[in-house]
Amino acid sequence: MPTRFIFNRLTDLIIVLFGVSVIVFLMIRLIPGDAVAIMLGANTEITPERMAELEARVGLDKPMVEQYGRWIWGVFQGDLGTSLWTGRPVTEEIGANIWPTIELTSLSLLVGAGLSIPLGSFMAAARGKGAEVAVRVGAIAGLTIPSFWLGILLIFLFAKITPGFATLGYVPFSEDPAGNLQRMILPVIALSLPMLAELSRLVRSAMLDALSQDYIRTAKAKGASRYLIIYKHALRNALIPFVTAVGISAGYLLGGVIVIEQVFAIPGLGRLVLGAISERNYPLVQATVLVITTAFVVVNFLVDLLYASIDPRVSRS
Repeated sequence: MPTRFIFNRLTDLIIVLFGVSVIVFLMIRLIPGDAVAIMLGANTEITPERMAELEARVGLDKPMVEQYGRWIWGVFQGDLGTSLWTGRPVTEEIGANIWPTIELTSLSLLVGAGLSIPLGSFMAAARGKGAEVAVRVGAIAGLTIPSFWLGILLIFLFAKITPGFATLGYVPFSEDPAGNLQRMILPVIALSLPMLAELSRLVRSAMLDALSQDYIRTAKAKGASRYLIIYKHALRNALIPFVTAVGISAGYLLGGVIVIEQVFAIPGLGRLVLGAISERNYPLVQATVLVITTAFVVVNFLVDLLYASIDPRVSRS
């Protein structure tokens, strides 16, 4: 992979991260109303003295440019601020809640992207047959069912069929591997099903397009086996749009995980940021949103590199 291509993508990454930091910084400061009064909440007597004290604590008494400069300098040093309610560094709050989110997102991405390749290839190979039609109908249903609704349905279903099955909460894998995986099954299904449905349909379309190319006809004329034609020749070219779609789907997963964590009572970043919003914990909201959006940008950067490794023409363009 050319060094120039990597350098250009890194430059793009830095520019996008700068834009993300500015948007996250301005997000709460530009909302209607007095941000300090909102952070104090309805249950606290709002006096000028209390407002001035909180403004000084979070740095809102400084000019906007100086606020951003101090904040971004702290980010570079690993200081994302201090939680208003616990007094702990925000990095500690995020570190204590990030692993369930990483596990849930990674497993959902692995299941959704991993199963979509053989499923999409099967639909392309069995085009027009009854089994292919049934799988396509299932894929369409998977796209139309909201993840949170599917999650609630799965909880009720398993509570009825297997009352002893653990469906809610979270146990670290290091403490109880079996209990951890058992509690991950339903949220992973609920989160990965829409992704699996979308990506499998994409793989099917890309495979059908690849199977109609001249080099496939040449391979057939040379007597290549059906398995070799589908999984070696056609699949490699079908993976090019698939990789791009995976990067986009990862962003949707990061958004969906916030809701799914609430449904299954998983103490991850999703529950953390929603709790911070309800508590008006302004530094924690700002830092958590920055971490989630940065993760999405970095994932897409890695997808660009993978895309270029699959199709070398991209890195030369």
